[in-house]
Amino acid sequence: MVAGGLTVGTALGGPIRGRMADRQPNDRLLLVSAVVYGGGLTAMAMLPAALWWAAVPLAVFTGVFQPPATQIGRALWPRLTSGPVRQTMFAAEATLQELLFIIGPLLAAMVVGFGGGRTGLLVLGAIACTGAVGFALALRRAGHTLPPRTSETGGGSGEPAGRRRSLLTDAQVLLVICVIMLMVAGLGSIDLAMVAWSRELGTPGYAGGLMAVYSLGSLVGGLIAGTLAGRPRIPRRAFGTAAGALLLVPLLPPVLHLPTPWLIGPVLFVAGLAIAPTVAAVTERVGDLAPPDRRGEAYGWMTTATTGGISLASPLTGWLIDLGGIALGVAGAAALAVLGALLTLGMKVRRPTAGDAAPPTGGPSPAGPRGTAESPPPPSGPSA
Repeated sequence: MVAGGLTVGTALGGPIRGRMADRQPNDRLLLVSAVVYGGGLTAMAMLPAALWWAAVPLAVFTGVFQPPATQIGRALWPRLTSGPVRQTMFAAEATLQELLFIIGPLLAAMVVGFGGGRTGLLVLGAIACTGAVGFALALRRAGHTLPPRTSETGGGSGEPAGRRRSLLTDAQVLLVICVIMLMVAGLGSIDLAMVAWSRELGTPGYAGGLMAVYSLGSLVGGLIAGTLAGRPRIPRRAFGTAAGALLLVPLLPPVLHLPTPWLIGPVLFVAGLAIAPTVAAVTERVGDLAPPDRRGEAYGWMTTATTGGISLASPLTGWLIDLGGIALGVAGAAALAVLGALLTLGMKVRRPTAGDAAPPTGGPSPAGPRGTAESPPPPSGPSA
């Protein structure tokens, strides 16, 4: 219940934190958020056991103030990079995220094992505060603390803040947010299925290893994607992710009973290869669709979609596993991923925006009305 409260708070606060990042100095926002977030986790760690129920509303409040480092960082890449460099940076971010998914649970288990749950919360708060403060100082040193509305776009979209329509009224933005929710729900469900399978075998420690192999495949895929030239084809990557989930279904009980879970390791690695490339491409598309002065809000909605997708998929996966075994739970996860991949077919081809950074090669800046750009003429000659 406490963990769920933290997740709910994070989901509710995502768009709010992102909108604040679009309107005020980001270093100040990071510092204030870090103080409140770290204070909330410390307060939860200090609560006596008899007052555990107070940790639930405290967790919701704390989650709302999670430092918006992810939203700010993702909104900054389109301002600093363009073309292949931007694609490489989003791929690198997705790859590092997978590395955290491997190291994070191992670090948490070690801290809790040696110091207990209270120490784990205190260490979590210290890491979050240190990261947020360090990022704020880096932004200040680089001169990128002001949001684009005041530092680059000269007024942004031109709409009064109180009259702005929600970004979700844009059909393409809503479509991408739905894709993110479905894909993350499917991938998160596979992790839950690995935990359930390990518990059924009486070896719960296997779960961390199996998820690490899955994340390692994603990490390698992200490294490869970062070296590829050309615009990423999101549907192809999304269907690759869904196909990886489908590969696991016939190898799990009650369809097949492997003598050891480690035999599924190579398939898990292959199944994870398309995850980071898909996440990177979809993340970049969110920034392309949002106005330059509202990218923080857009990535806030992405945070909400991510946490919301996992929250909705968790009970569904558990019910499917209870109903038909591990294979059915993974089949449900694959169905969510396939549905997300099908939605990517409705995505329009990206058009560069006026808020994009100028190409590093010194080429001309995009022209045209605000928020759009004139498409370059089609190539001609042998290179076409």
